[in-house]
Amino acid sequence: MSDDPSDEQPDGTEHELEQNVGQRFGRLPETAAERTVEGRVSRAEVLEFFADRFAVPPATFDDYSFWEKGAGKIWLYSGEATSPLEIEAIGMTCLRTRQEHWKPTTDFVQRFGHHASECVIDLDREQARRFAAGEDQALAWDGDWGYLIAAHTVAGEREPLGVGLYVHGELRSMVPKGRQRNL
Repeated sequence: MSDDPSDEQPDGTEHELEQNVGQRFGRLPETAAERTVEGRVSRAEVLEFFADRFAVPPATFDDYSFWEKGAGKIWLYSGEATSPLEIEAIGMTCLRTRQEHWKPTTDFVQRFGHHASECVIDLDREQARRFAAGEDQALAWDGDWGYLIAAHTVAGEREPLGVGLYVHGELRSMVPKGRQRNL
């Protein structure tokens, strides 16, 4: 018998529901005070992260719930569901939290990045082309280091392309290999 709790079948006991089981979604608690699963972030902490890092208003997510599946993979869902939930997917992944620096996902940035007004790096046409192709590039930027939203203006509108990591004067494209495009 394995000592790994993720190998256990859910038995519905209160103790089992207070564990992070990798094959089950658990709704994030509203606040840290309501946390029952060790290490799980709260909805308030997720909203604070998006507001502090990217200036995305918390009200943007009023009609959404946040869920964790596995260790720190946060999903965003528009609708109602009971918790815990044993399905393959619900909504879209939006954030990775159980690492030193929280990282938004490409899907999240492409869907909600237009709400951001901070930590957005605007790329010209050639820079955007290189970013979409997954290339790293030396760029001057006077904003915060770390994960950014890379954007490009299309038809007069700022369009979020994906997540970049800016360190030491270099923008590293975090576009997943399967989503990279040569434009």
